[in-house]
Amino acid sequence: MNNRWRQRFYKGIRTGLLLGTGEVRRKVLFAAIALTGLCLTVFAPGVKETGHFGVRIPAIESQLGTQPAFAQRVKVAEAAAQLYQVLPDLPRENSYALRETGKVDSDNTLASRLIRYHIYVKGRPASYRLDWKLTLADYQDANELMDKALYPGRDVLQENPMESDKAAISRLNRAQRDALVSALASIFNPNSAQSNEPSPAAEPASGPPTAPRLPQPQQGDAQLLKQLKTR
Repeated sequence: MNNRWRQRFYKGIRTGLLLGTGEVRRKVLFAAIALTGLCLTVFAPGVKETGHFGVRIPAIESQLGTQPAFAQRVKVAEAAAQLYQVLPDLPRENSYALRETGKVDSDNTLASRLIRYHIYVKGRPASYRLDWKLTLADYQDANELMDKALYPGRDVLQENPMESDKAAISRLNRAQRDALVSALASIFNPNSAQSNEPSPAAEPASGPPTAPRLPQPQQGDAQLLKQLKTR
């Protein structure tokens, strides 16, 4: 509604409420309530989408289930490529064909799907080893059940890669899984890497204080002692 029409509307409501009879007041109040409900119905989607008519409100966005800020900044392809640089023996599982073109998408790798599942499906922080351990436990059916309908790649690939990815993770031994967890945590939080430098050796404990050395007898001391006794 434009400003001119809104001013007339508000003026009519004030006039009806102040000067009208009881019946007129009830009708004016009912009309105002009905119009308010209509405005909320029309503009509610816009309020949910951008906050208050175009102003973004973080509290509303968080209640609507938007992704955390760190997830919006994540470049999954770069993180996956960096992971394969650190762990070149990690299975790629990238022979799946695209649903639209039928061509193999070599960039759709196990690492990229693992990262997407961790951040976007489960909403877990990417900077901590414990959270990555929970994700690997999901792949081994030792934590939370994984849903094929939500697994990354199911909407663009001809075949849902979830079961094959779970099998690939399960084939890793314990040392390989620990290395994968450490690499993922380090990629998203370089400060979390523990230093491998050995701690400085402790200084040897000092022994008990040595007793002061007594002066050794010198030549001529015996003659001096005889002279002292004869005096």
